[in-house]
Amino acid sequence: MMDCTDRHDRFFLRLISKNVMLYSEMVATKSAIYGDREKILGFREEEKPLALQVGGSDKKELSEIAKISEDLGYDEINLNLGCPSKKVQKNSFGACLMKEPDLVAECINEMSNSCNIPVTAKTRIGFDNTEEFEYLNMFINKIKNAGASTIILHARKAILKGLTPKQNLNIPKLNYEMVYQIKKENPELEVIINGGITKIEQIKNHLNNCDGVMIGRAIYQNPYFLRDIENEIFSNNDILSREDVVKKILIYLEEEVKKGTKVNHIMRHTVGLYHGLPGSKQWKRYLSDNMMARDSDFQKAKHIMDIAQNNEKANQALA
Repeated sequence: MMDCTDRHDRFFLRLISKNVMLYSEMVATKSAIYGDREKILGFREEEKPLALQVGGSDKKELSEIAKISEDLGYDEINLNLGCPSKKVQKNSFGACLMKEPDLVAECINEMSNSCNIPVTAKTRIGFDNTEEFEYLNMFINKIKNAGASTIILHARKAILKGLTPKQNLNIPKLNYEMVYQIKKENPELEVIINGGITKIEQIKNHLNNCDGVMIGRAIYQNPYFLRDIENEIFSNNDILSREDVVKKILIYLEEEVKKGTKVNHIMRHTVGLYHGLPGSKQWKRYLSDNMMARDSDFQKAKHIMDIAQNNEKANQALA
């Protein structure tokens, strides 16, 4: 979820859900170690529980960032072994590391030995022409034995050449059964399934075969789907209305603008708040016309409260 699950998006999502685990966008180890640490790794306490997802293949750097993440207060550090982009491959991390199980095991081992928070890995079920249970199980066992407490499995293989990252999210066929088989073979390992999950019933079905479910795009496109997850999975009915979410995001926006944050850096994450509901087009249009430019004026943000209130009335009338 590069350029999606930044700290502003996580704050926004946490207004809707108090129970789900949130993951950062993937951060390259060199950027995290040598860059602006507050800008790259900073977060607010309200975002927790929170995992830092990192990309890298230098075990010493990964060890260092694991310790840094613990010191900063992250609840988990996750090694990305699933991103298929050319840029990521060029820097020797992401899905291409599925070809190097021993190197991955060394990296996980170094990370586990340098921190006390859980070290987890997110990977694919295969790559290119390799989609075999035996290979995947061997790969996962090396990671598990090296110290990973949880494996997140995207139920698609990665095509490293010939497809864009976006195509890699749709073209390779989903293979949920292989993920289930991994769980059966490794009952002591926490296995979380990922890929193509958009409905509550799908989540419930997967939870019969796995320990957890990770959802990315479906939440980013329709963030209030988290309300259904809170209701149905966590039995929590104390959820803010969309109107109240808007009120709180405006308070947050005003605070952040005073610190120098651009309006569009925050409001771009809220486009899908009224996904599928009356008023959705008006909401998106107003954001697009007034709050997506780099020089957007905070004063224009105040007008979205009127839209939120009108949408709330319309939706109550439909209920």
